[in-house]
Amino acid sequence: MIQKIKAMDRGILFMLLASLSFAFMGGFAKVVSQMLPPVEVTFFRNIFGVVLVGLSIWKIPLKQRGGKPFLLLFRGSMGFLALLAYFYIMAHIPLGEAVTYNKTSPIFVAIFAYIFLHEKLSKYALVAIVLGFIGIVFVAQPQGGTFDRYDILGIFSGIGAALAYTSIRELRKYYDTRAIVMSFMGVGTIAPLLLMLLTPYVEVSQEFEWMFAKFVMPQGVEWGYVTAVGVFATISQLLMTKAYELTKAGIVGTISYSNIVFALIIGIILGDPIPNIWTIFGILLVITSGLLVTLVKEKG
Repeated sequence: MIQKIKAMDRGILFMLLASLSFAFMGGFAKVVSQMLPPVEVTFFRNIFGVVLVGLSIWKIPLKQRGGKPFLLLFRGSMGFLALLAYFYIMAHIPLGEAVTYNKTSPIFVAIFAYIFLHEKLSKYALVAIVLGFIGIVFVAQPQGGTFDRYDILGIFSGIGAALAYTSIRELRKYYDTRAIVMSFMGVGTIAPLLLMLLTPYVEVSQEFEWMFAKFVMPQGVEWGYVTAVGVFATISQLLMTKAYELTKAGIVGTISYSNIVFALIIGIILGDPIPNIWTIFGILLVITSGLLVTLVKEKG
């Protein structure tokens, strides 16, 4: 019993540290995304992970049966697009709001698991989903009843992440965890390179300009910023993985919402305005929604 409590305490500590590390990554990404194109920041965020996971696969070969290459590619593509949208909006809206949009993913996971995996939706899960959508409206505070492009891309970052997470549930039956992670980081490294190479030769509408940009060679302190993004992203992934090993998923998922609080604080330090009462109310509704979805799943 004492050992279980100690393991739980360590799991909670690891998740808190993972959330703090994730918030620091967001802070550095916010700063550098105002200097370098978000698609380039996405590239640097993933290249560190590719190297580390690649070394792990080289030392200990993958053990898997495979057979779902298109689903693996889908997982990587959705994860990449969600991350790119996330980095893009960071440069334009407060960090706490950007993280809140990203943390709407559990709401959409519940919906997609119902549609694609035929998982049941209890009445509590439905209530959670409704609360989550109300929270999104309060965070976005649409003018004239319409969401602006940053709100739309923020919501998309949550939807894209949810599609990626939902696909993982199926992929785990066929692939080593490292292969699934590599699908995300591999696409997240190659796709930005291709988009940056294509940029001089294509004309895109304003709706898609967030995906295209010319490569800009980082200068001076910018190298430190992009390195910090990659390092803190990798650290947060490792700490989160360890947390899930030590503690129940429901508890870890609950603690993970602390990254919104950390992001709000870091964002304000970086110059973000203090959120108004309606934004705070919306953030609390999104957190409540995510916690309800997590707890319902845990009980189920």
